[in-house]
Amino acid sequence: MYINIAKTRDDLGKNAAKYVADALVDIINRNGYARIVLSTGASQFETLQHLVEYKNIDWSKVEMFHLDEYVGLPETHVASFRKYLKERFISKVNLMGYYLVDGDPSHIPALTAKLREKPVDIGLIGIGENSHIAFNDPPCDFNNENAYIVVDLNDTCKKQQVGEGWFATPDDVPKQAISMTCWQIMQCRKIVTCAPGAVKANAIKWSLYENLSNQYPGTLLRFHPDWALFLDADSGKYVKQ
Repeated sequence: MYINIAKTRDDLGKNAAKYVADALVDIINRNGYARIVLSTGASQFETLQHLVEYKNIDWSKVEMFHLDEYVGLPETHVASFRKYLKERFISKVNLMGYYLVDGDPSHIPALTAKLREKPVDIGLIGIGENSHIAFNDPPCDFNNENAYIVVDLNDTCKKQQVGEGWFATPDDVPKQAISMTCWQIMQCRKIVTCAPGAVKANAIKWSLYENLSNQYPGTLLRFHPDWALFLDADSGKYVKQ
């Protein structure tokens, strides 16, 4: 485990972006290509902003997947993660290919087949305020070996989406989402977690210091052989030095 605590959100984003960029360059030099999974949400703004600025990454040798999407939400909606990634990442780099989670569960088999063609090299995996990873809210299923599943969103998760400004009220948040499973996330060769802000401090504390438990999905990441955690002063305030 590697933990980096920056002073500000922007410094966090710069540090994480450099870490990911250096890893991508190394992977591409060794293998000729790289595969990444991206998460979304407000916590990823700064990291993605700085990552797309790296000119030494040959993005034409990178395939991108992503973690989750609301069931039935049109791509035109401000909260759509497909919209988010197209605007903040895909439109800014020349990818070999990208494969987005559609809000229609019927697309899961085709996406799964593409994802599992080769291993994923790097997963940028956030941690939610309730310790969820992707949309695997507590109590989550650590053992489901499907790539993607349909999950119900709990009330804490819905409140987070409202707090980040994606929806006006919890009732406006879709009841379900398509999410990469915890098991599939753990198959990434390297996991990088960016979690800025005081609202993430408790989730980080639980993830680092609670016993492994599906009540705290983030605890699973501690058991990954190559996990890097990027925090700012606010989210890292409970980290033991």
